[in-house]
Amino acid sequence: MKTGSKSEGPSAPALRRDPYEVLSVSRDSTDQEIKSAYRKLALKYHPDKNGSNPEASELFKEVAYSYSILSDPEKRRQYDSAGFEALDASGMDMEIDLSNLGTVNTMFAALFSKLGVPIKTTISANVLEEALNGTVTVRPLPIGTSVSGKVDKQCAHFFGVTINEEQAQAGIVIRVTSTAQSKFKLLFFEHDVSGGYNLALQEDSEKSGKVTSAGFYFLHFQVYRMDSTVNALAMAKDPEASFFKRLEGLQPCEVSELKAGTHIFAVYGDNFFKTAAYTIEALCTKNYEDTTEKLKDIEAQILRKRNELRQFETEYRKALARFQEVTNRYNEEKQFVDELLKQRDGIHASFTVTKSSNHIGAGATSNGTSSKSTGDDSKVDNQGEDGTSDEKDKSFKKRWFGMPRGSDKKLG
Repeated sequence: MKTGSKSEGPSAPALRRDPYEVLSVSRDSTDQEIKSAYRKLALKYHPDKNGSNPEASELFKEVAYSYSILSDPEKRRQYDSAGFEALDASGMDMEIDLSNLGTVNTMFAALFSKLGVPIKTTISANVLEEALNGTVTVRPLPIGTSVSGKVDKQCAHFFGVTINEEQAQAGIVIRVTSTAQSKFKLLFFEHDVSGGYNLALQEDSEKSGKVTSAGFYFLHFQVYRMDSTVNALAMAKDPEASFFKRLEGLQPCEVSELKAGTHIFAVYGDNFFKTAAYTIEALCTKNYEDTTEKLKDIEAQILRKRNELRQFETEYRKALARFQEVTNRYNEEKQFVDELLKQRDGIHASFTVTKSSNHIGAGATSNGTSSKSTGDDSKVDNQGEDGTSDEKDKSFKKRWFGMPRGSDKKLG
C-alpha cells in the first residue's frame, strides 16, 4: 500500500565507510536509534547551514548515504551479510540536494525528471529546522475536507489533522494530488519532546495519468509505498530489469495507524523552478470499508507476484543465456553450411570442357601443332574423291548465283 517513506539517502560517496561507524551506532541499534542519530547529523552537516564549508557537504552526503542503507531493512540485511558489494549488485537509490546545485545542473536534473527519470531530492534544512523548533505555521485540515494551494520550491505548507477515537479506529487517509502534474513531497511529522516536530515519513509524488499524487494510508494493517527510484540504476543499465524490478519498489511503511489527537502533515514544493500546485484532503475510511479490503487484497497479490517474479527472473535469465548460446551456434552452423555448399558448387563448376580449353590457349591444340596446320588439314579433308579441290564448285556456285534462273537452260 502506498504510504510514506523514511528520510533521504543519496548516491554513494567516492570513499565509503561503515554506515554504523558514520552514524555512530552499534550493529544491534533499533530503527528509532538509527533515525535519531541520522537526524542530528543531517541537521549538523546540511549544506543549507554550511554553504561555505565543502567538507560539511561531503559529510552530509556520507551521513545520508549511510542512513539510506540502515533505514531500509532489506539493504541493511544485504550490507550485514555481504557488505557494499551486495548493495552495488542490486543498485542504490539516487538523491540530490537542489540547494547545493548550480543553475545549469538544476536544469539538467529538471530535464531528466521531465523525461521520466526518477530523481530523489532532499528536504531543505531550513524546513526541517523550523519544524523542529516549532516555528512553522500550521493550518487546520478537518477530516472530510480538502484545501488547495501553491507552495514555492523548497518550501512547505503545514497542516494539522485532528481525529477522535472512532476515526482513529476506522482508519485515516491523507492524499495530495496535482492536476498540474507538479512535483512535490507529502510529509508526516511526529511531535518532539522540545515542542517542535520531527520528520517521520515522506512520500514523493508519482505521476499517474494526467495527475501526480502521493498519499499516507493509516489502515491498521501493514501498509506499503511504491518507490519508483528503487533499483533505478540497475534498471537503467539493464532494460529487461525494468520489468523484473518494477515491483521491488513496493516498500513497507513503519507507521500503519494513528492515535486520536492532532497530527502534522506538510506539502513540500519539489518542482525545480516554479511553485507546486496541489490539493490536500483528509478522510476517514469508515465509509470506504470495501475499498480498503480491495486495496489490502490487491497489494497481497502484488507481494506474491513479486516473489514469483524473483524466481521467474532466475529461470528467464538461464533460458535467455541458453537462447543466446543456441542462436550463436545457429549463426555459426549456417555460415559453415553456406561455405560447404559454395565449395561444392565450385567443384561442380570445375567439370567443364570450356574451362579445359581456356587452359590450353587460343593459339594451340592439345598436340602442340599450329592452328595453320590444322587449317591445312581441313583443306585436305575438303578435297573430293578424285583428289581435285572444291574450288571449282565454289566458282560454279558464284557464277550460278549471279545469273537468272532460266539462263542455264539457254546456255544448254
